Amino acid sequence: MQRVKLDRIDRRILNDLQANGRMTNVDLARHAGISAPPCLRRVRALEEAGYIRGYHADIDPEALGFHVTVFAHVGLNSQAEADLKAFERLVNQWPEVRECHMLAGETDFLLKVVAADWDAYQRFLTTKLTAAPNISHVKSALAIRTSKSQPGVPVELDEEAEHV
Repeated sequence: MQRVKLDRIDRRILNDLQANGRMTNVDLARHAGISAPPCLRRVRALEEAGYIRGYHADIDPEALGFHVTVFAHVGLNSQAEADLKAFERLVNQWPEVRECHMLAGETDFLLKVVAADWDAYQRFLTTKLTAAPNISHVKSALAIRTSKSQPGVPVELDEEAEHV
């Protein structure tokens, strides 16, 4: 995966696709100020270079019956690399875990878990999470509401920005 040096047009393409992954190549090219064929070549180069990892629909969890979001702070008994990797492999098998972040500090992992209701989360907690090997402790934080959920990263659009 070879990185390309990002110019103003690449940053505009990344910004626009991050905001609307369904934007047509024609609209994307118009926003970037170039014609469609070179725009498509740039998008493909950004994908191949790893800047664009994929395209996803933003689905409303409640519309599918997931009314509870919990952030689980997980501590492990062992932080040996093999044990960390084993926990990550296990977490990847649980569809209710939507994000898994390894942290520095008292908490080893932060999991974002969705569930239909509090009882469903408690079942997940007792039958899967705390029953997993190497778990020292779990602290659960119930999300009351989400006031901001913005995917991706800020893309600097001014021409002075240096990104490699």
